[in-house]
Amino acid sequence: MATAAEVAAQFQELYGYAPHGVWSAPGRVNLIGEYTDFNEGFVLPLALPHTAVAAVSPRTDGILRLHSADLDAPLAELRVDELTPLSDGGWAAYPAGVVWALRAAGHRVTGADLHLASTVPTGAGLSSSAALEVVTALALDDLFGLGLTRPELAVLAQRAENAFVGVPCGVMDQTASACCTDGHALHLDCRDLSLRQVPFDLAAHGLRLLVVDTTASSTHSATAPTPSAAPAARTAPAPSASATCATSRTRNCPPPSTS
Repeated sequence: MATAAEVAAQFQELYGYAPHGVWSAPGRVNLIGEYTDFNEGFVLPLALPHTAVAAVSPRTDGILRLHSADLDAPLAELRVDELTPLSDGGWAAYPAGVVWALRAAGHRVTGADLHLASTVPTGAGLSSSAALEVVTALALDDLFGLGLTRPELAVLAQRAENAFVGVPCGVMDQTASACCTDGHALHLDCRDLSLRQVPFDLAAHGLRLLVVDTTASSTHSATAPTPSAAPAARTAPAPSASATCATSRTRNCPPPSTS
């Protein structure tokens, strides 16, 4: 599992300076509700120990640089004012889409350097893309002082995947990654995006939850429900005290030079 210290060290080696902070967001497995989030139903996911970890620093020059430790791919460099939906940017479209969604919603995001590593299996139906989007959203929310709630970040992350990447997902994956807490499953009512943390401490009862690899790849096919069926355009309410979302891990480091 990638640790905050390891990802921060990789960031420094890549960019030549220490990141402002390190954030993480988990993958998820779903107990109840498959595709019911498209139809304003109930879902009950819980977070996995597998996470996407991002070391990030803000920029003020409109440049967005993205790198993944998990892929044999070069550093991607983009301009935030030139981000274009459905431009087929590969893996980088997911974090870039979050930047686009935040800016499209009126939030001032002026660029960033990101280095990402993830232990969430891809193509396994465990929300690896949502974890990547949510960890990016968490970092940018903190770094730019946007003051968004976890449910609001989840909705924007879903918009990034729907409108920018072009994947017709519902809101469950991003909400689970943003808002699940240890020892609980997350009851999400997709009619109004209200949340309730449901105690689910299996270890305390001598039980385990098994997630089995069937070797069948998970893809969002053309037969999946379309984004228009999901309540994606809504502004999510702030969580209640009973729905406190997990906190991100941050470290303060010297700011980067953007000259």
